[in-house]
Amino acid sequence: MDMLLNGKVALVTGGARDVGREIALSLAAEGAAVAINYNGSHEAAAEVVAEIEKKGGKALAYKADVSNFDEVKTMVAKIVADMGGLNILVNNAGFAMRNRFADTTPDEWQKQIDICLYGAIHVSKAAAPHLEKGDGRIIALVGDSSRVGESGLSIVAAARGGVIALMKSLAREMGRSGVTANTISLGLIETPHDIEWVNANRDKLTRLYPLRRLGFPSDIAPMVTLLASKHGGWITGQTISISGGFSMI
Repeated sequence: MDMLLNGKVALVTGGARDVGREIALSLAAEGAAVAINYNGSHEAAAEVVAEIEKKGGKALAYKADVSNFDEVKTMVAKIVADMGGLNILVNNAGFAMRNRFADTTPDEWQKQIDICLYGAIHVSKAAAPHLEKGDGRIIALVGDSSRVGESGLSIVAAARGGVIALMKSLAREMGRSGVTANTISLGLIETPHDIEWVNANRDKLTRLYPLRRLGFPSDIAPMVTLLASKHGGWITGQTISISGGFSMI
């Protein structure tokens, strides 16, 4: 299926690694020019840009801390100037600390909320005027803990729950301009950065999933690309679980 993304410009926050990287590659493969946002992963972002360019696509990397609204505004303005617009926003950047709620501290709360919730607010706010010029798309990624709760992830679950509410509200408010806003809710995704912990707990973890495996970034990118495309133009305000059956609500 042709996703009809030629001529579109997409911003993927946290696009240098893992799920964000796979999303950026998928959007580029369908013809979108992709802005790769990163904060501390400059080399990884450059590698994604190089891979897209090697395949004949267009991509640029942009450093910005999504928890800082001034940095986000500057980044979005530069993307629009460099690439000629902005049509698709993928709010993927995040940060989680696994800890019992009773043992968490206000500093830990703040960092997770600033990146996960305020990050989505900041980038959506900066991007909105550009998205509303056409049939814009906003896709946010959260963990399934934000829908069903999870021991040890109370703060990030609360922050991501706010993102779900934000996307539903933006779907209602921006729909009159043809903008869609949706959330993808993820089960545990295997990445190189947590493979030791996953391998140490694999048997226990996979028993939580009816499909008896954890997810991969390649399980997520196709749905993001669909929602970003014209084929997803009548899907909005939804929370779509890609979780191997971890949750079924």
